[in-house]
Amino acid sequence: MELLNQIKEQARKLNRTIVLPEGEEIRTLKATDIILKEGIAKIVLLGDPGKIEHEAEKCGAKIEGAEVINPKTSGKRDSYADMMVEIRKKKGLTKEEALEMLNDPLVYGPMMIKAGDADGEIAGAINATGDVLRPAFQFVKTMPGVSVVSGAFMMFLKDKSFGHDGVLVFADCAVMPDPDAQQLAEIAVTTAKTAKAIVGLEPKVAMLSFSTKGSAKHDLVDKVAQATKLAQSMAPDLKIDGEMQLDAALVKEVGELKAPGSEVAGQANVLVFPGLEAGNIGYKLVQRLAGAEAVGPVLQGMAAPINDLSRGCSVSDIVNMVAITANQAQ
Repeated sequence: MELLNQIKEQARKLNRTIVLPEGEEIRTLKATDIILKEGIAKIVLLGDPGKIEHEAEKCGAKIEGAEVINPKTSGKRDSYADMMVEIRKKKGLTKEEALEMLNDPLVYGPMMIKAGDADGEIAGAINATGDVLRPAFQFVKTMPGVSVVSGAFMMFLKDKSFGHDGVLVFADCAVMPDPDAQQLAEIAVTTAKTAKAIVGLEPKVAMLSFSTKGSAKHDLVDKVAQATKLAQSMAPDLKIDGEMQLDAALVKEVGELKAPGSEVAGQANVLVFPGLEAGNIGYKLVQRLAGAEAVGPVLQGMAAPINDLSRGCSVSDIVNMVAITANQAQ
């Protein structure tokens, strides 16, 4: 809770504009009320203004401070459509097709970001992940030099002796099933940046495996060792080390024994798993068995922050993700 409060406080200072394409949805409206009341971000709600006003009144949400835009009648439609045609010209997108696509808030939102009219987006409370991310991939695209999008979880542990005062960042736990060495290296670098931007920690990144510094021989170990070297060359200013086992990454005595001299072993606060299978199982184990709070997934690698909500999300989940997205937009 303390760190989440720090994230919200940093978001207040940044004063970013976050677009919520599901503007007619009740949880989104209730979250908007809280976000505006607490000054976490400036909010743009997309949808039919009449319906938004009706739903807000019905659920008692005060949204007067939010900007409400109807994608079907917005004055920006023409310029956004021109941008879309330029971005997708190799795919043969026509102006008419682009204007039709802009009727969908899930397309209009990313175009606001692309045009510089918003800093980030949150959606997914009533839409499938694929529908949220498809327009983001098509029009916002990935960061320069990054080919892969991944999902990080912030893990808040009760035991403060691990990570950064009990906070660890795990990746990839949500997107990429079987990354190759280059993709794994990119995940490591982008996760370090996520940890620094959102949590404010100095990242110490452990590239996890079932081997520590060549203690086992296998193609899977080779992949992580290669990814470690690639990540180190991509971001020589970051502390990234591997391959290493989990205990070597987190426990000081084990780290000193298995990886003497490492700046990461025994003090890692960012854990990069070798594949989605391990990452997804890993975060759920820590969440359920250690009683940790898992916040995420935070999507990383996009040229601008666009995050996907669970359809079972709560109002507080939306508030927290808006604060996180605002921090990502630094």
